[in-house]
Amino acid sequence: MTDQPPIGPLDSSRVPRFAGFATFARLPRIDEVEHADVAVVGVPFDSGVSYRPGARFGPAAVREASRLLRPYHPALDVSPFAEKQVVDAGDIAVNPFHVGEAIETLQQEAESLTADGTRLVTVGGDHTIALPLLRAAAKKHGPVALLHFDAHLDTWDTYFGEPYTHGTPFRRAAEEGILDTSALSHVGTRGPLYGKRDLEEDRRLGFGIVTSGDVMRRGVDETVDALRQRIGDRPLYVSVDIDVLDPAHAPGTGTPEAGGLTSRELLEILRGLRELNLIGADVVELAPAYDHADITAVAASHVAYDLVSLLALRKGE
Repeated sequence: MTDQPPIGPLDSSRVPRFAGFATFARLPRIDEVEHADVAVVGVPFDSGVSYRPGARFGPAAVREASRLLRPYHPALDVSPFAEKQVVDAGDIAVNPFHVGEAIETLQQEAESLTADGTRLVTVGGDHTIALPLLRAAAKKHGPVALLHFDAHLDTWDTYFGEPYTHGTPFRRAAEEGILDTSALSHVGTRGPLYGKRDLEEDRRLGFGIVTSGDVMRRGVDETVDALRQRIGDRPLYVSVDIDVLDPAHAPGTGTPEAGGLTSRELLEILRGLRELNLIGADVVELAPAYDHADITAVAASHVAYDLVSLLALRKGE
């Protein structure tokens, strides 16, 4: 990186938050800087959903909600946009009519964006996009630890005979050997399953489970301690399906389930990951058409901001 200080977001005391280009947190575009340490990139794709569509509009909604974000994160004691050059890399345009081609395109684009060391926080889009993002991450770092926040396991085999959907990315990733099977965790899972076999197959893939009920009973600190011990210093990818939150906190999603985490619990768990070897992350499954008063978009924008801030805390890069 050059010796020039990072270019930060627009000054809200000079340009009102409701004016100007709708980049994430009002950050500069990637074509306005020489190098990016962290890039927020959208993937407006929802052809892999099994119930309510609309997550293709998630990136735009997150950008709009992020206008209210500010440059200093007091809980993590970091000014992420001053520590690192953070940019909005726009959207990756993928084929909405061909899931396989979309996956290939996204992997190629993710590899290109990260070739010079840029870390990605990707905003979806449905959870299908996690697979090509994990492929790109593993190509650079080797098999990665995965921390998966979700109401659902997303380790099912097929839907209607199709192997690539928003319910299958982590089974495919495990089968492809791109995950470190000693450090895989679901957090926030709940709700009915197709059968007990779902849990047995998930366990065979190497996943540990912290349900939303476990978080409620154990509390955030104990949950974080257990996750940190499981992950250790391995390269870590974090995938956040916004439906990990209770519908009271995230109504705007395609497959809501009662009994989820609060937005406070999710953010506090993420903040407990500081000092871990985070190499990339995504926030997916925001479907704005089902949102009310931007509740889900606001939550998703703060989750993305916390992930950016965690990446900004990394030293020596």
